[in-house]
Order: sequence, then C-alpha cells, then structure tokens
Amino acid sequence: MIKDKLNISVIGWWSWTFNVLYWLKNIETTHEKNLAAIIAMTDSGGTTGHIRDKYWVLPPWDIRRWIAALAEDTGFVRKLFEYKFEWEKWVIWWNKIWNILLTALNEISWWFEAGLDEACKMFRVKGKVIPVTLEDVHLWVRFEDWTEVIWEKNIDVSEKNDWEKTHNVNQNIVDAFLVWWEGNINPKAYDTILASDLVIIWPGDFYTSIVPNLLSPGMREALEKTDATIVYVCNIMSDLWETTHYELPDFIENIEKYAWNVIDYVLVNNWHISDELVEKYKKEWKKPVKKKEEQDFSGKHYKVIERDFLDESDYVRHNPSKLAKVLVDIVEGWIK
Repeated sequence: MIKDKLNISVIGWWSWTFNVLYWLKNIETTHEKNLAAIIAMTDSGGTTGHIRDKYWVLPPWDIRRWIAALAEDTGFVRKLFEYKFEWEKWVIWWNKIWNILLTALNEISWWFEAGLDEACKMFRVKGKVIPVTLEDVHLWVRFEDWTEVIWEKNIDVSEKNDWEKTHNVNQNIVDAFLVWWEGNINPKAYDTILASDLVIIWPGDFYTSIVPNLLSPGMREALEKTDATIVYVCNIMSDLWETTHYELPDFIENIEKYAWNVIDYVLVNNWHISDELVEKYKKEWKKPVKKKEEQDFSGKHYKVIERDFLDESDYVRHNPSKLAKVLVDIVEGWIK
C-alpha cells in the first residue's frame, strides 16, 4: 500500500542532482513528498581542497546545489552561493560565498553537520541534505594496468590541466577505496535510506562522485535492508578517465559491485543523439551509452527501462523534467 507521503532519497552528484531535485520538489504528484539528498565527502580539488587543508572541514562545495535545489527561493540562493569577491586575495578570493559560509557555520557550531543544519534553516530547505559520512576521507582508485591514484582531484583531471595526468586514458578504473578514515555511513543517511520509498542512484562522474557514496561501510547494509524501490539512472555518455570504454552492462555491474544486488530498475536513454554532438564527444574520448541489441538483460533481478531522457543543446545531458516524471510513475506504481 502506498503511503500518504512518499520518502524519496537521492544518492549522487551535485550538478545532475540539482536539476532533478528541483523538479521533484515542484512536480505535482498524487502524494506529498519528503526529499533527501545524500552526498559523498571525497571532493578534494580546487577551492574545496584549499579550504579542507586550511580549516580541517569536510568538503563544502558539492553540497551547495543540493541546498539551493531544495531551498524555498532556489534562484536567489543559487546566485548567493555562486557569488565570488573577484578583487580579494587568498582564501576569500579563491572561494565563493557558500564555501566561506559553511566553513564559518562549522566553526561556530563546532561540528560540520550542525553547521549544515543551520544553513538548511537559514534558507528554508524543504528536505534533508545529508553527508554520506562525517569522517575525513579521500578516494583511492586502481586502474587496469595496476596504476594507483589517490585524491579525487588527481583522478578526474581536466583537459585544461593535461600535465597533471598520472594515468593512461585507455585504462578503466577497476577498483576504488576510501582512505585516511573508514568513512562509516552517517547514521542519518542510514536511517533515511531505511525509511525511504524510493532511492535513486544518480548519474555523474562514476568513480569520483557516485561510487564514493557506496564505499561507506554500512551503505550496502542500508540498501539491502530498505523496503524502498531502488532505481539506478545510467549516464548518457561514457566519461574520459573513469569509464572510457564502459557499455551499459559495465555501468550496472560496477554499481552492483559496490551496492550489491539491490537495483530494481535501470533507466537508460534511448533517444538519438545528433551525429554532430557524437563527433564532438568522440574527440573527448566519450561515447553514448545505450542498450544494444546484443545486450540481453532477461532473467536479471532488475528491469531496464528505455525512454527519451535526452536534453540536447550544445551538451548532452539528462532532461530533468522527463526523468522526474518517470521516477514519479515508478514510485506511484504506474510502472511495474
């Protein structure tokens, strides 16, 4: 029996999750919704890396869009968080308002999660924003050629910083670990997953943004114990450095490598991507991820759902409205 109020939890990456959280917050549904966003704590690049090193705070940057998406006034909050004092120097110059604000709240409250709770109150957040772990952790990965790289910033290297590469683009990542601390799951994240009706594992940078959530001890147990329907939204494109040669089965198998056999539905785009964009992405070693005729998923414990999820302009990305509608159809029982 479907409850009067649905609990929906999202595990994933800030950029993609912002759009769909915003749509899920505003879309009309048969039932009221409680929304929760669970986010990895392994970001170590750019200004986040500087602020982690200087103030010994958990990474604040990826959280900002989740707060903005669920805030009462998303537009204003998003502009505020992105504001930067261009004429200043050092930490103020490097960081945007959100990093400075959450770091200050952390110091005032003496605890990262307490500071985050205060931020949620300040901006009237309609839902929960939950760090997957409260421990100071970093990401360590191993490639096919046994090259090992530590720190998220060294794994997902921008093409603009080509000199920072320490691994071969032709190699897929084969394993990932948390280091420094164990990264045990935040009890709030654990309880939220158990209380959920729908858990969505989001697309994004596969090993630097999605998998770190699944590495926390206790996450697999929570996903196995929950009665929630669990949906994995697969990337539309493969990603240089992380999933260069991945096909749809590779994405699913590697999600379940860390989450175990808990997936109920896999959402995959089946809409045509223009030849011009395919060629553009091919130059970046990226390719479309689709279900191919020879790929047989019959007999699997999950169902692959193919739909038009495409939002195509100058970039290829998921259309948040299309995704949100299908996700609501699943949780309300219209898709079996």
